[in-house]
Parts: sequence; structure tokens; C-alpha cells
Amino acid sequence: MTDRYLSVDQVAELLGTTVRFPRRLIAERRITFVKVGRHVRIPESALAAYIEERTVQPMRPRRVRARKAAA
Repeated sequence: MTDRYLSVDQVAELLGTTVRFPRRLIAERRITFVKVGRHVRIPESALAAYIEERTVQPMRPRRVRARKAAA
């Protein structure tokens, strides 16, 4: 068991958001979490998977065709 469990505050800081955003992810069941008594913890691997799933790769640049001059 090498996974670290992060608090909501730690997740918010890592994502660069307010605490409200990870709390909403938890409430909407959009991220894996663990309840430890009344505390909620998010495994680092779940956060990494969440980020990976939502990472958008850049598009390849389109080739620009040379236009013919109007006659």
C-alpha cells in the first residue's frame, strides 16, 4: 500500500482550485474517495487518474494551402 491519501485541502491546492471544487467532485461521485470516520481522503492515484482522463492533447497544426491570386 504505497498510495498517499490526500485531504480535500491538499487536492484543492494541487489542482489550483478552491476547496469547493474537490468537494463537488466527491458529492457528485466523479472521483474515487475514502471515508475515514468523518474525514474524506482522496488517493493520489485517483487524483492522477482523474487528471489523466481529462487531459486534452494539442491538435496538430493544419497545413495552410497557398491560395491562387484572383485573375
